[in-house]
Amino acid sequence: MHPRETDRRTALLSLAGVATVAAVTGCTRAPDADPPRLIVATGPPGAVYREIGGELALLLDERLAHNKVIPVETRASHDNLYLLEDGGAHLGLANLDSVLATEIESQGLVSAVGRLYDSFVHLVVTADSPVRRLADLDGLRVSIGASDSGTEFTAEQILGEVGVEPETLRLDQATSAEALESGEIDAMFSLTGLPTPAIADLAERVPLRMVDLADIADLMVNVYPEAYFPATIPATTYTGVPACPTMSIPNLLLCRRDLPEDLVYVVTDTVYTGASRLAEQRPEAAQINVRTGISTGVVPLHPGAERWYRDYKPASEGAEVQVSPPVSRTD
Repeated sequence: MHPRETDRRTALLSLAGVATVAAVTGCTRAPDADPPRLIVATGPPGAVYREIGGELALLLDERLAHNKVIPVETRASHDNLYLLEDGGAHLGLANLDSVLATEIESQGLVSAVGRLYDSFVHLVVTADSPVRRLADLDGLRVSIGASDSGTEFTAEQILGEVGVEPETLRLDQATSAEALESGEIDAMFSLTGLPTPAIADLAERVPLRMVDLADIADLMVNVYPEAYFPATIPATTYTGVPACPTMSIPNLLLCRRDLPEDLVYVVTDTVYTGASRLAEQRPEAAQINVRTGISTGVVPLHPGAERWYRDYKPASEGAEVQVSPPVSRTD
C-alpha cells in the first residue's frame, strides 16, 4: 500500500477523536446542503462496531468528494443513539432492541439506511468455570459491557427478566476480555457480530466456553418478539470454543432524518455495493445484502435510502427490490 494511503487509513481508523481527513477527488458529487464533516458513530475498543464502522467510513470517504468522513469512538449502541439525537453524529450503528427501548425513531429524528448484520449475545467464561447456566451468575463478578452500550442494555434486560443478580461491572469489550483472563471477573457479556476481536484474541490465549442461553432466548423472544431471535454461535467462530445456543439482534445503520436525500442515497449505495470490500476486512459484513437491508422493523427508512432500494436492480435478475412499509408497534 502506498505510504500516503496508509497514513490516510490510519487517520480514518484512529477513533480517539475528530480528526481532519483528506477528501478524495473524482467521486460522486454531494449536494450543496451536505454537512462538510460526516460523523460516523462506531463503538469501543475490541468491538465489531468500531472496526466495521471504521471500514465503512473509509468507503464513504472514497466516495464523497465534498464531505470529510470521520469515524469516532463511542461506547456503542445507546451512546450512538444519543449522539444522533443531539446532532453529535450523522450516521451510527445501533442494535434494534436499543432503538425500540429509546423510542428515538418515534420522535422523527432518526431514520434507517438499512439493516447490516446480526449481533449475537455472548456470555463468556473460562473453560474451567463452574458457571453452566445464567442462574449461576448470582453474586459473581460479571462485566455487562460499557455504560450506554448495547451490551449493557441487553444484559440488563436479560438479567432483569430472569431475576439474576450478579455483581456487575461496566467494562468495554477489550477491558472485559483482559479482566476475564486475569481473574478479575468471572464472566463477561458481549453483544456483537461474529467473530468479535476481543473474544477471538482471548480465545487464542485462554481456553474459553460460552454459557448455553437457549432457555433464556426462548423467554426473550416471547417477551420482545420484535428484537430477539433464537440463534447459535457456530463452533468455527472462536478457537477451541464449542457451538452454543443464544439469541441474535439485528444491527441497523441509522442516520439523522434531516440529512439530504441525495447524500443518504449515495451512502446507501456505498454500503450495499461495497459490502464485498467491507467483508474483506470484517467477516460479519458478508451478511450485508439488499434483500435483508430493507428489513428495519419499526424504524422507517430515510427517503434517500428508500429511493435507492427502489432504483436498485440486481445485475443477475434485473428486478427491482420491493420496499415494505415500516412495521407498526404492537405495544
